[in-house]
Amino acid sequence: MPARSCGRRRTLLAWSTRDATDAIRSIARSGDLALSYSLHARNRLLERGLVISDVLYALRNGFVRRPAEPTTIPGQDCYRMESRTPNSGARSIGVVVIPEQVAAKLTIVTVMWLDEFETRAGSIIGE
Repeated sequence: MPARSCGRRRTLLAWSTRDATDAIRSIARSGDLALSYSLHARNRLLERGLVISDVLYALRNGFVRRPAEPTTIPGQDCYRMESRTPNSGARSIGVVVIPEQVAAKLTIVTVMWLDEFETRAGSIIGE
């Protein structure tokens, strides 16, 4: 799988899905949490009618179900937390995030509806 641009922060080793779930939940529940959003993520929130509380709910209660994906920077990985949220009805959202455990920081790369086809570089995946 080619490297994808998911963000800027660097982690040493990719976590397992279980470890990533636990680590991201822990960071998201921290009183010292620093949360940042890419412009793309902000646009997707507006486009999908979701709010920051949806993202926080997913980060605090969701699950990482897929392996980490590398970014364009070697050793840097992003994860997708998946969850239903109070404002999403019966739909599940995915929050692509780059965690920094030491700094208690989460960088939100994008937010998506999981029941819609995924796109990459303008083409539909999975057809």
